Amino acid sequence: MSTPVEEREFQAETRQLLDLMVHSVYSNKDSFLRELVSNASDALDKLRLQAFTDKDLQVDTSDLHITIERDTDARTLTIRDNGIGMSREDVVGLIGTLARSGTAELRKKLADAQDSAASADLIGQFGIGFYSTFMVADTVTLLTRKAGESEGTRWRSSGEGTYTIETVADAPQGTSVTLELKPADTDDHLFDYTSESKIRELVKRYSDFIAWPIRMDVERTEKVEPEGEDDTAEPTERTVVTTETLNSMKALWARSKDEVTEEEYTEFYRHVSHAWDDPLETISLKAEGTFEYQALLFIPSQAPFDLFMRERSGGISLYVKRVFIMDDCEELMPEYLRFVKGVVDAADLSLNVSREILQQDRQIRAIRRRLTKKVLSTISDIKSSRPDDYDTLWAQFGRALKEGLLSDQDNRDALLKISSFASTNDPEKLTSLSDYVTRMKPGQSEIYYITGETRQAMENSPHMEAFRARGIEVLLLGDPVDEMWVGSVPEFDGKPLRSIAKGEVDLDDDAGKSDDEKKEAEAEKAERDKTFADLTAWLTTTLDENVKETRLSTRLTDSPACLVGDTFSFSPQMEKLYRASGQILPPSKRILELNPDHPLVVALQKARAEKGDDQSLVDTAHLLYGMAVIAEGSELNDPARFAKLLAERLAQTV
Repeated sequence: MSTPVEEREFQAETRQLLDLMVHSVYSNKDSFLRELVSNASDALDKLRLQAFTDKDLQVDTSDLHITIERDTDARTLTIRDNGIGMSREDVVGLIGTLARSGTAELRKKLADAQDSAASADLIGQFGIGFYSTFMVADTVTLLTRKAGESEGTRWRSSGEGTYTIETVADAPQGTSVTLELKPADTDDHLFDYTSESKIRELVKRYSDFIAWPIRMDVERTEKVEPEGEDDTAEPTERTVVTTETLNSMKALWARSKDEVTEEEYTEFYRHVSHAWDDPLETISLKAEGTFEYQALLFIPSQAPFDLFMRERSGGISLYVKRVFIMDDCEELMPEYLRFVKGVVDAADLSLNVSREILQQDRQIRAIRRRLTKKVLSTISDIKSSRPDDYDTLWAQFGRALKEGLLSDQDNRDALLKISSFASTNDPEKLTSLSDYVTRMKPGQSEIYYITGETRQAMENSPHMEAFRARGIEVLLLGDPVDEMWVGSVPEFDGKPLRSIAKGEVDLDDDAGKSDDEKKEAEAEKAERDKTFADLTAWLTTTLDENVKETRLSTRLTDSPACLVGDTFSFSPQMEKLYRASGQILPPSKRILELNPDHPLVVALQKARAEKGDDQSLVDTAHLLYGMAVIAEGSELNDPARFAKLLAERLAQTV
């Protein structure tokens, strides 16, 4: 006995998405069928797995399949499965709302899109395939019953902002989705989806590799020979209905690459990744011997929206002898390669494997090592032979790959070789570390870098002045992850990595100098240190709250002062990252470096000798420190006091 029908409203963001679907001008409307068949296949996978792991679940798994039903007169299309099904709570949570962490970002991107075609391209990127049914249907009805439950649920909507939901008692196990189709309109890329030939075409194109049979009743006309001995009687015709399986059910990963077309690989990638882009690269491998397994992996051409979210879509699906085990096997791929999609089919694992067992399994660890090396070597091949594709790959996934420099010591060298970075050598093109090394100046023994939030801020940093003056290339590391990995990577190709904002920098090339010239330079430096000794000592005392030491700089040519850290201290950006994550750091003091050739520093040294501890000099010291803080892009502890001191000093000059 059914319960009363309950009407509910979609979430606001879901209504916006539905409006996009109902009025979509997206040309590839055919792909709705792929989405529904893929969902049905997932449901069958999950039922077989649950029936294996839960012996108390009383279900029949002897004939798991997907059925497509056409009604040309009523213009309806139904996709039915006898899989795991959904409870009422599942339906409300998964269908009635966008229960995903990317909802806000999706809403923003939809609002930013300039036209409906551009908006529609976001459909696949955000992985919301069920809603694509509203591109081809006026009304969608979902009937489902979860395995092991006695009551089912019917959900119905026309995509106008509300849906109805009711409990039904006679629902079969599994899920059926019935579409009341819009009129065919080829100009709008809406075809007759009750046509047998059209359904065959779409299943062959999108879902031929699905492991479960996709069945459809078809009508055929056959001749019936007359009975009796009358040779003059003509045969008659009759219509019979037969059930045919539309897909080959061949696992693509078990077939050689010569037997699979690029189109088949593309559709399989879209099936396992729930994405709509084309794969940038397909990786097929087979291992025999101690550990036997087959793998079919894909590097996407577009990063998923949730790549850097804690709750994100799955990466690698694990099968054992073609039996689905789990759809997001994190143990098969390191975190920094989470964008890689595909399947791994192992021959020797137990079907009753759990995530806890996988974490300790020696075979899984061996598979992970080989898959990781294969993906990295493939990226290396792309870098050397297909630079345009590499540029796309790095733009989409470079930030994730650089996480491996911090976490994967075994493959750090390989990661460094495939990584690219912005540098002062070219304002447009990235550079590899190998190319940087080939451009190093004679006598240069270190790879210099600077970290910061933007390229402009890094290029204009006071720390860059001496390097710019001498034409020495500096890497510009602007991703937050760069702050993390540079501290754990000591060198590349025997060349240490060195921050230009830490420690002392000596760019003078003594290689071509005579002993007398070296002695003369040392004497000049000693005399200069002596001249400014009183000023540096006084500034250290005056700025004691923020400065641990004041010294003369060899890295400044234009600015009066800059702040530097010790060789192993946190950078200001690193401190900011830690504080943003809620961690409490003790106050840190930095080193104030002075440009002894700058007029302001020369004048301050002279005034200090004449006026001693005059308050105006104390104010100048704080202004000098504040200028150094602002110049490196950091924030002042007391910006109001700095503004007041600056205003008073400016007033004296008017």
